[in-house]
Amino acid sequence: MVKFHLIPHEKKFYDLFEQSAKNLTVAAEKLVDLFENYVDVKAKVAAIKDLEHQGDHITHQIMESLHLTFVTPLDREDIALLANSLDDMMDFIEGATKRMILYRIDKPTPRSIELTHIINKVAIELNIAIPLLRNRSQLKQILSYCVEANRLENEADDVLYVALAELFDDTTDIREVIKWREIYESLESATDRGEDVANVLEGIVLKHA
Repeated sequence: MVKFHLIPHEKKFYDLFEQSAKNLTVAAEKLVDLFENYVDVKAKVAAIKDLEHQGDHITHQIMESLHLTFVTPLDREDIALLANSLDDMMDFIEGATKRMILYRIDKPTPRSIELTHIINKVAIELNIAIPLLRNRSQLKQILSYCVEANRLENEADDVLYVALAELFDDTTDIREVIKWREIYESLESATDRGEDVANVLEGIVLKHA
Protein backbone atom coordinates (compact mmCIF):
# COMPACT_ATOMS: atom_id res chain seq x y z
CA MET A 1 0.00 0.00 0.00
CA VAL A 2 1.35 3.44 -0.95
CA LYS A 3 2.07 5.65 2.04
CA PHE A 4 1.28 9.35 1.57
CA HIS A 5 2.94 12.10 3.56
CA LEU A 6 0.25 14.29 5.12
CA ILE A 7 2.65 17.09 6.08
CA PRO A 8 3.93 19.28 3.23
CA HIS A 9 7.56 18.47 2.46
CA GLU A 10 8.35 21.93 1.12
CA LYS A 11 12.00 21.84 2.09
CA LYS A 12 12.62 18.55 0.31
CA PHE A 13 11.29 19.78 -3.03
CA TYR A 14 13.16 23.06 -2.80
CA ASP A 15 16.36 21.27 -1.81
CA LEU A 16 16.08 18.98 -4.83
CA PHE A 17 15.34 21.80 -7.25
CA GLU A 18 18.36 23.70 -5.97
CA GLN A 19 20.53 20.60 -6.29
CA SER A 20 19.35 20.17 -9.88
CA ALA A 21 20.04 23.81 -10.75
CA LYS A 22 23.49 23.69 -9.15
CA ASN A 23 24.32 20.45 -10.95
CA LEU A 24 23.26 22.07 -14.21
CA THR A 25 25.47 25.09 -13.52
CA VAL A 26 28.49 22.89 -12.88
CA ALA A 27 27.84 21.04 -16.15
CA ALA A 28 27.54 24.34 -18.03
CA GLU A 29 30.85 25.52 -16.59
CA LYS A 30 32.49 22.28 -17.67
CA LEU A 31 30.93 22.67 -21.11
CA VAL A 32 32.63 26.05 -21.52
CA ASP A 33 35.93 24.58 -20.34
CA LEU A 34 35.64 21.69 -22.80
CA PHE A 35 35.08 23.96 -25.78
CA GLU A 36 37.56 26.66 -24.75
CA ASN A 37 40.31 24.27 -23.65
CA TYR A 38 39.91 21.37 -26.04
CA VAL A 39 42.27 18.91 -24.36
CA ASP A 40 41.57 15.72 -22.39
CA VAL A 41 38.32 15.65 -24.31
CA LYS A 42 37.19 12.14 -23.37
CA ALA A 43 37.76 12.77 -19.67
CA LYS A 44 35.90 16.07 -19.78
CA VAL A 45 32.99 14.57 -21.71
CA ALA A 46 32.85 11.69 -19.21
CA ALA A 47 32.70 14.18 -16.33
CA ILE A 48 29.72 15.92 -17.94
CA LYS A 49 28.09 12.53 -18.51
CA ASP A 50 28.47 11.81 -14.79
CA LEU A 51 26.73 15.09 -14.01
CA GLU A 52 23.94 14.16 -16.43
CA HIS A 53 23.48 10.87 -14.53
CA GLN A 54 23.42 12.80 -11.28
CA GLY A 55 20.77 15.09 -12.75
CA ASP A 56 18.68 12.08 -13.75
CA HIS A 57 18.88 10.81 -10.18
CA ILE A 58 17.73 14.15 -8.77
CA THR A 59 14.84 14.27 -11.26
CA HIS A 60 13.85 10.75 -10.23
CA GLN A 61 13.87 11.81 -6.58
CA ILE A 62 11.62 14.77 -7.35
CA MET A 63 9.14 12.65 -9.27
CA GLU A 64 9.15 9.96 -6.59
CA SER A 65 8.53 12.58 -3.90
CA LEU A 66 5.74 14.03 -6.01
CA HIS A 67 3.96 10.68 -6.08
CA LEU A 68 4.40 10.09 -2.36
CA THR A 69 3.56 13.57 -1.05
CA PHE A 70 -0.11 14.33 -0.45
CA VAL A 71 0.25 18.11 -0.08
CA THR A 72 2.88 19.83 -2.25
CA PRO A 73 4.25 23.38 -1.89
CA LEU A 74 3.65 24.13 -5.59
CA ASP A 75 1.16 22.81 -8.12
CA ARG A 76 1.99 19.22 -8.97
CA GLU A 77 2.10 20.04 -12.69
CA ASP A 78 4.57 22.86 -12.09
CA ILE A 79 6.82 20.61 -10.01
CA ALA A 80 6.91 18.02 -12.78
CA LEU A 81 7.45 20.63 -15.52
CA LEU A 82 10.25 22.33 -13.62
CA ALA A 83 12.04 19.05 -12.90
CA ASN A 84 11.75 17.82 -16.47
CA SER A 85 12.78 21.13 -18.05
CA LEU A 86 15.94 21.27 -15.95
CA ASP A 87 16.65 17.67 -16.90
CA ASP A 88 16.07 18.40 -20.60
CA MET A 89 18.56 21.27 -20.55
CA MET A 90 21.16 18.96 -19.01
CA ASP A 91 20.42 16.31 -21.65
CA PHE A 92 21.13 18.71 -24.52
CA ILE A 93 24.37 19.84 -22.90
CA GLU A 94 25.51 16.25 -22.55
CA GLY A 95 24.29 15.41 -26.06
CA ALA A 96 26.37 18.17 -27.61
CA THR A 97 29.52 17.02 -25.80
CA LYS A 98 28.92 13.40 -26.81
CA ARG A 99 28.76 14.43 -30.47
CA MET A 100 32.19 16.04 -30.20
CA ILE A 101 33.63 12.57 -29.65
CA LEU A 102 31.30 10.62 -31.92
CA TYR A 103 32.05 12.93 -34.84
CA ARG A 104 35.77 13.11 -34.07
CA ILE A 105 35.77 16.90 -33.96
CA ASP A 106 39.32 18.27 -34.15
CA LYS A 107 38.54 21.61 -32.54
CA PRO A 108 35.48 23.69 -31.65
CA THR A 109 34.42 26.59 -33.85
CA PRO A 110 34.24 30.15 -32.49
CA ARG A 111 30.44 30.08 -32.82
CA SER A 112 30.17 26.88 -30.80
CA ILE A 113 32.28 28.43 -28.05
CA GLU A 114 30.00 31.47 -28.14
CA LEU A 115 26.97 29.24 -27.67
CA THR A 116 28.53 27.48 -24.67
CA HIS A 117 29.00 30.84 -22.96
CA ILE A 118 25.33 31.67 -23.50
CA ILE A 119 24.31 28.30 -22.05
CA ASN A 120 26.47 28.99 -19.02
CA LYS A 121 24.86 32.40 -18.53
CA VAL A 122 21.37 30.87 -18.73
CA ALA A 123 22.33 28.24 -16.14
CA ILE A 124 23.66 30.95 -13.81
CA GLU A 125 20.40 32.92 -14.07
CA LEU A 126 18.36 29.83 -13.24
CA ASN A 127 20.66 28.88 -10.38
CA ILE A 128 20.06 32.30 -8.81
CA ALA A 129 16.32 32.29 -9.46
CA ILE A 130 15.35 28.83 -8.19
CA PRO A 131 16.34 29.31 -4.51
CA LEU A 132 13.95 32.30 -4.42
CA LEU A 133 11.05 29.84 -4.69
CA ARG A 134 11.39 29.10 -0.97
CA ASN A 135 10.11 32.49 0.14
CA ARG A 136 6.80 33.88 -1.13
CA SER A 137 8.01 37.43 -0.45
CA GLN A 138 10.88 36.90 -2.92
CA LEU A 139 8.91 35.30 -5.74
CA LYS A 140 8.57 38.46 -7.81
CA GLN A 141 12.36 38.80 -7.86
CA ILE A 142 12.43 35.64 -10.00
CA LEU A 143 10.88 37.49 -12.93
CA SER A 144 13.99 39.54 -13.74
CA TYR A 145 16.04 36.34 -14.05
CA CYS A 146 13.37 34.85 -16.30
CA VAL A 147 13.51 37.89 -18.56
CA GLU A 148 17.28 37.58 -18.83
CA ALA A 149 17.08 33.85 -19.59
CA ASN A 150 14.60 34.63 -22.38
CA ARG A 151 16.90 37.34 -23.75
CA LEU A 152 19.83 34.94 -23.75
CA GLU A 153 17.78 32.34 -25.63
CA ASN A 154 17.04 34.92 -28.31
CA GLU A 155 20.76 35.71 -28.45
CA ALA A 156 21.50 32.00 -28.94
CA ASP A 157 18.98 31.90 -31.80
CA ASP A 158 20.86 34.72 -33.52
CA VAL A 159 24.21 32.99 -33.03
CA LEU A 160 22.76 29.75 -34.43
CA TYR A 161 21.53 31.48 -37.60
CA VAL A 162 24.91 33.09 -38.15
CA ALA A 163 26.74 29.83 -37.40
CA LEU A 164 24.66 27.87 -39.90
CA ALA A 165 25.09 30.55 -42.57
CA GLU A 166 28.86 30.52 -42.07
CA LEU A 167 28.87 26.74 -42.11
CA PHE A 168 27.17 26.52 -45.49
CA ASP A 169 29.28 29.36 -46.89
CA ASP A 170 32.66 28.09 -45.72
CA THR A 171 32.34 24.28 -45.80
CA THR A 172 32.18 22.13 -48.91
CA ASP A 173 32.37 18.79 -47.10
CA ILE A 174 28.74 17.79 -46.54
CA ARG A 175 29.77 15.48 -43.70
CA GLU A 176 31.23 18.39 -41.78
CA VAL A 177 28.11 20.41 -42.44
CA ILE A 178 25.92 17.66 -41.01
CA LYS A 179 28.16 17.16 -37.96
CA TRP A 180 28.32 20.81 -37.02
CA ARG A 181 24.68 21.49 -37.74
CA GLU A 182 23.76 18.83 -35.18
CA ILE A 183 26.22 20.19 -32.62
CA TYR A 184 25.02 23.76 -33.09
CA GLU A 185 21.39 22.70 -32.81
CA SER A 186 22.06 20.68 -29.65
CA LEU A 187 23.76 23.67 -28.04
CA GLU A 188 20.99 26.05 -29.04
CA SER A 189 18.38 23.56 -27.84
CA ALA A 190 19.98 23.68 -24.40
CA THR A 191 19.12 27.39 -24.26
CA ASP A 192 15.58 26.59 -25.47
CA ARG A 193 15.12 24.25 -22.53
CA GLY A 194 16.56 26.91 -20.24
CA GLU A 195 13.88 29.25 -21.53
CA ASP A 196 11.33 26.51 -20.74
CA VAL A 197 12.57 26.50 -17.14
CA ALA A 198 12.22 30.28 -17.01
CA ASN A 199 8.67 30.05 -18.37
CA VAL A 200 7.71 27.52 -15.70
CA LEU A 201 9.18 29.78 -13.02
CA GLU A 202 7.29 32.76 -14.40
CA GLY A 203 4.05 30.78 -14.28
CA ILE A 204 4.69 29.83 -10.66
CA VAL A 205 5.28 33.48 -9.76
CA LEU A 206 2.08 34.59 -11.44
CA LYS A 207 0.12 31.95 -9.51
CA HIS A 208 1.60 32.48 -6.07
CA ALA A 209 3.16 35.95 -5.74
